[in-house]
Amino acid sequence: MISARIPPDDSRLLLAPVRGLVSEIAPTLSALAGYRPTLVGLGLSAEEMQGLVDYFVLSEAEPIVPLSPTETSEVRGLSRFGEVRVPNPVFVEILRWGRETMTAAAPLDPSDEESAHLFAEHIGYVELVRRTVRERRVSRRPPAPSSPDEYALAWDHGVTAGRGSRELASARDRHLAREVERLRRGQARTAIVVDRERFEAVRALLTEGVPPRMSDE
Repeated sequence: MISARIPPDDSRLLLAPVRGLVSEIAPTLSALAGYRPTLVGLGLSAEEMQGLVDYFVLSEAEPIVPLSPTETSEVRGLSRFGEVRVPNPVFVEILRWGRETMTAAAPLDPSDEESAHLFAEHIGYVELVRRTVRERRVSRRPPAPSSPDEYALAWDHGVTAGRGSRELASARDRHLAREVERLRRGQARTAIVVDRERFEAVRALLTEGVPPRMSDE
């Protein structure tokens, strides 16, 4: 897990754990406890966050989570670095921690409907085919770096190397940054938690300022 305080007043803390790795739970919760935010924003859609609350935070028995072949391969490769859980256990535990400490949590990513619109805007037929090929390639030959941090970055690069995929990721990150600015008004301290591969882009947006809303977002 890596982190950064966002200038100019350091009233925002950005955390980026590796998705799925159980060992990332403790340092993430420790960072949140030390920072004591009044709001935690998560790199999830509203629907995703509600699903985690309903089926994993409040439920007595966790459901079986089906995985696609690509997701199975990603988990298998990451398991070299420790126990892996799906869905992302860091987000689940943050939501539990928020309920225990009375700390508000909010989704920052586009809704499922908005995400579908962004996908259609940025992923044309050619990019869709190429993206599928890249997913199959990285699934057959998962990256084998020396750390989970490097693994997360290598996996993401292997899937999203195309221009359309990069533009889609950028549109999602801009939406997240605008949500941070909207939600943190009146909040003394805001923590933002995203998957490791989003850290650099989100940090730059929060530090340099969120650009005006694009017509296709």
